[in-house]
Amino acid sequence: MLEISKIKVGQKIKYKDNIFEIVKANFAKIGRQGAVLRAKLKNLKTGNVSEITFRDSDKLEEAEIQRKKAQFLYHDDGEYFFMDNQNFDQFNLNKDTIGNSSNFLIEGTEIEILYYEDEPLNLELPVKMNFKVVEAPPSAKGNTVDGGSKKVKIETGYKLNAPLFIKQGDIIKINTEDGKYVERVQ
Repeated sequence: MLEISKIKVGQKIKYKDNIFEIVKANFAKIGRQGAVLRAKLKNLKTGNVSEITFRDSDKLEEAEIQRKKAQFLYHDDGEYFFMDNQNFDQFNLNKDTIGNSSNFLIEGTEIEILYYEDEPLNLELPVKMNFKVVEAPPSAKGNTVDGGSKKVKIETGYKLNAPLFIKQGDIIKINTEDGKYVERVQ
């Protein structure tokens, strides 16, 4: 059992028969009422985020999460299909569950799947990944009014702001946590 004062962002907990990841945690002591933890929890199975306040007397259970390598195969009608790299079993996760991670999945990409009691819950991408730019408008000289960036489209169809010097065919590194440009890869 975990005390609320020991909860950290990124930790996985079991609460009301569901598995959650702590997205945000704010611990506060409120005089004689004791301590509270105001937390944003992401349900790893549904992708829903909810805000919950825990009291000092609440005990939470840490979830035993296993990580396994898997390969992304394809997506069809909001379902994303994967293959376990060890036993070659195929399974799927829906778009609501994986959320914005769907913007960074290319067929054949190896990723980590989070399991709880041998059931796939969600996926975890590397923090930074490389992608090919498939569309980039030409940049007009001296056009720095908008901060020197333009919208480009990567091979997954995701669009993001990138510096003016990025052109079609370039390989760029993207932070998969916030979907932002990091650097051009040589």
